[in-house]
Amino acid sequence: MALIHEKIANQRNDFLQKVSTRLIGDNQTDTICVESLFVRNMVKNHKLARAITDVGWSKFISMLEYKGKWYGKNVIKINPWFPSSKTCSGCGQVLDELDLSVREWTCGGCQVTHDRDVNAAKNIRMKGLQTGVGSSGEPVESWRIRRAKKQERLQM
Repeated sequence: MALIHEKIANQRNDFLQKVSTRLIGDNQTDTICVESLFVRNMVKNHKLARAITDVGWSKFISMLEYKGKWYGKNVIKINPWFPSSKTCSGCGQVLDELDLSVREWTCGGCQVTHDRDVNAAKNIRMKGLQTGVGSSGEPVESWRIRRAKKQERLQM
């Protein structure tokens, strides 16, 4: 049983490594904006706890941050209280309430229908580029990048 759990953990870690490397390395832009989440508080919801912990959100964000430093890219974390899902990306109107079960909604101001996740992504990007405060730095020496890529290939 322990071997099965280890295999699943390795598969998840491999997936997170590949996606974070692809986002940082192949991205055409120097800035990636993500929403900072209170994962510890989200896990308290017993209906979503297993799904949240399985995904490894916190680990993914930390991977994006250190790989961003390697490649000299900005990773900007947005305030978790920013209403990214409830704000219209077109006109900026903010809804009072939006249940998690509502996946699409129509703005009362501009009458545009939004997919909840796509709208949130647009708002996170817009807010991140406005603030422009991220965890960037000088690119790490090239030998570290080569070594990290070699270690990723060995883990495959």
